[in-house]
Amino acid sequence: MSRFSLSRRGFFALSAGAWLSAFSSARASASRLAAIDWAMLETALAMGIAPVAATELIQYRKIVIDPPVPEGTADLGLRGAPNYEMLRIATPDLILSSNFYEPERAALERIAPVVSAPVYLPGSPTYTLAEDAARTIGAATGMEEEAEKLIARSAETLVHHAERLAPLKDRPVFVISIGDARHFRAFGPDSMIGDALARLGFQNAWHADTRYSAAASVGFEALARVPEARVIIVEPIPPDAGPGLEGNPLWQALPMVREGRVGVIAPVNHFGGLPSAMRFAELMAEAMEAGRG
Repeated sequence: MSRFSLSRRGFFALSAGAWLSAFSSARASASRLAAIDWAMLETALAMGIAPVAATELIQYRKIVIDPPVPEGTADLGLRGAPNYEMLRIATPDLILSSNFYEPERAALERIAPVVSAPVYLPGSPTYTLAEDAARTIGAATGMEEEAEKLIARSAETLVHHAERLAPLKDRPVFVISIGDARHFRAFGPDSMIGDALARLGFQNAWHADTRYSAAASVGFEALARVPEARVIIVEPIPPDAGPGLEGNPLWQALPMVREGRVGVIAPVNHFGGLPSAMRFAELMAEAMEAGRG
């Protein structure tokens, strides 16, 4: 398998230090926020809001990565089953949630008001919903200006990388995550990654149904249906799958593998907001320029 090199340079992409520096310019009057949903969390962080509590922070720091969560943020445990006692101790003024967590709303509202925004609605562009979510957070915290700045920065980032990648738009692209040594999941047009891919000007090589994050696992032979495509693999790759690919005759026989049109990028939040769209655009641009297959 050909692995494209990954530097972290990016014209508009923000480093961890740059994300954290935004906190110093945030309004002192911003509410004490807790976040259940990661897309809402990363959006608030990108606006310069340091939450007092959020869910699954160990996993967030492995999968989402940017923007980083300050070390002092309390970890509320699982997104689907937050620790309510810890949430009460954090004494938030506002809790950020999404349509994924509506069953938790009544319990959350006994602690603090809940601001919820849809991050996925069938038939609605995911990226547009992410812009709306930023505006929802801005309106709830009095940080409308910061929300609009994030929306503008995200749009500029994608335009920049679309222009940067213009010479490489001659082929469709599969964006996938590896399930095991024989199967993958593909990101379709209704996912944030798929939406960002389209905004970068690429044709998505995956045409079967998906549901927001990625399709159910399918065999590698499905990649052969679009032999001219490039493939971008989003990490993490399961430990037992990576070595298995090297010795997998089916994988090695794929035209994109034989011809070096496979790139691997660092993790991106599958369920993310605008920061995840920007992160994906930067990582994909770096990988494709390194490979140029």
